[in-house]
Amino acid sequence: MSVEQLITDNIDIWTSAIKTKSASGRGSSNKLELYGIKKLRELILELAVRGKLVPQDPTDEPASELLNRSKNVKAELIDSGVLKKSRSKKNIQPERFFEYPPEWMEASLEDLIHVINGRAYKKNEMLEEGTPILRVGNLFTSNDWYYSDLELEPEKYIDDGDLIYAWSASFGPFIWQGGRVIYHYHIWKMDIFSEECLDKHFSKIFLQAISERIKASGSGIAMIHMTKERMEKIVHPLPPIEEQKRIVAKVDELMALCDQLESKTKSSIEAHQLLVKTLLETLTNAKDADDLNDSWQRISEHSDVLFATEDSIDQLKQTILQLAVMGKLVKQDPNDEPASKLLERIAAEKEQLIKDKKIKKQKPLPPIADDEKPFDLPDGWEWCRLADIACFENGDRSSKYPSGSDLVGKGVPFFGAPDIEDGFLAFGSDLRFITKEKFESLNSGKLRHEDIVVLLRGSVGKTAMFLKSDEYNTGFINAQMLIIRAINSNIVSFKKVFFDSAAYWKQVADEKSGAVIQQMPASAIAKMLFPLPPLPEQERIVTKVEELIALCDALKSKLKMVQKVQLDISEAFVKQAS
Repeated sequence: MSVEQLITDNIDIWTSAIKTKSASGRGSSNKLELYGIKKLRELILELAVRGKLVPQDPTDEPASELLNRSKNVKAELIDSGVLKKSRSKKNIQPERFFEYPPEWMEASLEDLIHVINGRAYKKNEMLEEGTPILRVGNLFTSNDWYYSDLELEPEKYIDDGDLIYAWSASFGPFIWQGGRVIYHYHIWKMDIFSEECLDKHFSKIFLQAISERIKASGSGIAMIHMTKERMEKIVHPLPPIEEQKRIVAKVDELMALCDQLESKTKSSIEAHQLLVKTLLETLTNAKDADDLNDSWQRISEHSDVLFATEDSIDQLKQTILQLAVMGKLVKQDPNDEPASKLLERIAAEKEQLIKDKKIKKQKPLPPIADDEKPFDLPDGWEWCRLADIACFENGDRSSKYPSGSDLVGKGVPFFGAPDIEDGFLAFGSDLRFITKEKFESLNSGKLRHEDIVVLLRGSVGKTAMFLKSDEYNTGFINAQMLIIRAINSNIVSFKKVFFDSAAYWKQVADEKSGAVIQQMPASAIAKMLFPLPPLPEQERIVTKVEELIALCDALKSKLKMVQKVQLDISEAFVKQAS
């Protein structure tokens, strides 16, 4: 079977194997890794450098003659003083990554390529104008450039068409096409002794193939040990020059097919995401219960197609939460006591807490204007501000705030952002503790059962509930957090639904600031709008949300099992093909 057939006859295998990236969030196909196509690219590279991509031709000039010429060029450069003879005293063994056809030659990379170190630049050498300094980040994601006015020896410059290799962190080979630059020491210039003997594009293919092998062998950490000396001892294949060019042309052709496949797959994913988003919006935009039921009926008829990705299930979860806080998830009961009465009772409870000096009186907030309300609420519901139904407490930020010397192996939990897991404060293995005496000396920031905390810096708006355990019934929060404590404990569960919904996150997006480290003032939380249902309806909503979210989680779990099978199939297919 030709490689073209391998691609076209098995498109489903390559396009269905999709991974969710570890740092993924809602939306965008950029959060997905097209794993099957990635493995296909690796297979093409490996077949290329193992001599299995194009046939050998006995009329090609023998590779042995190419190797002799390359060694002669190197010897002449050493004799003329242009190149220094290697004097490395390190006992580094050659590394052979692949098996090669008998018609090919093999050589240490240093017999074919002069590996030239980049240069370390001092801060005062990095200017705002001059010759650009190429750093590893510029090869991958960064458009931030430094410049220098230094005059360096010719080998410290890179020009268009030069082969280079980034050897730290993100790594791999490149053919540079960005104009004349000087280069940082995390980059090697790969100066081929004779391009009549070794095609730089073929060498790039080989370097790509071994880079993928190194990545797959463990992690990027392995590349820290890819020293210049180790690179020079790698066994580099040398096919006849005519075959090198045929290999390069075939790889270009097949990679173009992969590009097309990747583009179509991404477009398909994005179209699916948009379709799901548009259809789910018909639910949140429904005018009444009948309209909502009609919309859901249309969606449910195609649920097997619509909810077939992690993103679509996450969108469905968000829609459930949004319907919940809009009063569209369960039916209203005219016999329920209206939320206005609940607000009156909460106000009375709050007033009593102020009189008892258990909480401080807050500055009154302005009444809610009609143009502030993001959507209409059902009869019996009320718009209020979070400050109307909760009180707020910062961690003690005085000189009493715990320092490193106050931390102990066991004591009272001292919670920070890393302790938030799945919407709750977790008693994990990395949890920090302070002594009971230190905890008792603090004036604020002490947690009670079912308190909700919100992050005001970093991952702004992220919330978690504190639930006491058999071992710990309280804890202390760090300076990035704010405690939101319900005045009436009966509304806590519905509040948690609200904090997971788009209605809350939209307000966070409007209030947070900061380009590098994002932050939000506690006052922004206090004035946020909160849709308050009657208490009995809150209970019905929470029950329904828990039921539906559990169904979504079960669906996602089944989907992950299917995805694992698809990944395993693509892995097995690549191994068999190679």
